[in-house]
Order: sequence, then C-alpha cells, then structure tokens
Amino acid sequence: MKTLWIALPAYNEEHALPALLERYRTLDQELRGRGAGLRILVVDDGSRDGTAEAARAFGSRLALEVIPHGVNCGLGAALRTGLLAALARAGDGDLIGTMDADDTHDPALFGAMWDRLERERADLVIASRYAPGGREIGLTPLRRVLSRGASLLLSLAAPVRGARDYTCGFRLYRAATLRRAAEAWGDRLIEEAGFTCMAELLLKLGRGGARVAESPLVLRYDRKVGASKMKMTRTIARYFALARRIRARPVPALRIEPESSSS
Repeated sequence: MKTLWIALPAYNEEHALPALLERYRTLDQELRGRGAGLRILVVDDGSRDGTAEAARAFGSRLALEVIPHGVNCGLGAALRTGLLAALARAGDGDLIGTMDADDTHDPALFGAMWDRLERERADLVIASRYAPGGREIGLTPLRRVLSRGASLLLSLAAPVRGARDYTCGFRLYRAATLRRAAEAWGDRLIEEAGFTCMAELLLKLGRGGARVAESPLVLRYDRKVGASKMKMTRTIARYFALARRIRARPVPALRIEPESSSS
C-alpha cells in the first residue's frame, strides 16, 4: 500500500492547525478509497504557544506524530527535519507532501496532484498559483509582487522546466526522488534558513533532472490567522543571493529513472 507522508513545519500555529488537520481527516478517507495511507509529521519549530498540543489532540483521529525543535530554527531547518523524518519512514514507492501549516492551503488538492504526478510521470508536482486556474485570495499587493517577482527572477536565472511557481511550499514529491537528492546533496540539501528554502529545493531537484509538473492552486490567504512571519527585505535579498549561488554551483544529476504510471 502506498503512503502519503506529510512533512508539516509549524511555528505558533495553535489557532490555525486544528482547522487544517480537520481537512486532513477528509483527505484520509479519500486516500483509503484509493487503497493508500496517510501519515502526518508535524515539526513544531520551537513554538511559544500550544501548537504541539493542538497537533497531538488529533492523534486519535489521524496517524500523526509531532517532532519537536526545542528552539525556533527557521523554516529551512524545520523543512529539512520533516523531509528527513519522512524519508526515514517512507518506502521508495511512497509520496511525500509539504504545505504551510497556517490553513491557507487545502489538503484536498493532494488528490489531484497525485493524479497529475502519475499521469505525467513527474517526480514533483507543485500546487501553483500561476498555473491555469490558479489564483490568490487575500494577499497584499506587496506580497503578490514579491512572489511573482521571485519566481520570475529564478525562472530567468536558473530555469526549471515545468515550473512557474518557484516559491510555493505546497508540493508532492516521489520519495525515491527526494531520497536520491538527499544522497547527492547530503547536509547541503536545504541550506537556506528562511522562506527561500522552498525555491532552493526546487532548483536543486529540477536542475538535477527531476521532472516537474504543476496543479492549479487557489491560495486562500484570507484564512490566515495572525500576521505573516516573512521578513520582506531579508527575503528579497536572499532570493537574489540564491539565484547567484545556484548559477555558480554545479548541480548533481539525480539519475532520475522512468516511473510506471500505475498508482
């Protein structure tokens, strides 16, 4: 039985997490209908609120594990912890999903992403705001310009075939592809500490040979509780630095093998 492993970094998401995990219960039922399983790994990145307790409250309703960081280490470190924990538990035939924990992403989209991954024999599917049918609701003009500008910059500096949305963290990966990338890059798989880590991982996989596809995403930023944790000026500077670094550094080939289209 294939399993979808969710690596879910969370920092001070006590209020948003219950609504998101309730949506995962619906996805769990859908996956059971496919003959597949769902496992969720919540990485509590040193939260100062009740994030861990909110997650553990769903332990009787979902196959869920909380992995704590004693202190806040940043999104990059939390994502790395979650992905490596998923890889340690997953088989090569499994899938690994990532998304934001602030309830702006709907887990129901994983079903369509899974279908697209199999249909297009992709290694990675991005839930994309810029694919036909995608859009953003409730995002400030500044955040919209930053996201589109970052994707445009990266597509020019270090293009990845099949990708329009370089920064969205809502993704579905083949475990086998991530495993090859982790073996190739080692401790340098994710070096960025902040929000730029999602673009970094895409560039390393895509430029290493991973096949990338997209499914349309309607980003519901109007559902976000509390202020954004992104530091605008710092993030913009990091995108420029990331583009320069990726262009200057050789990218290991991942030796991607063709996958069967069966689910």
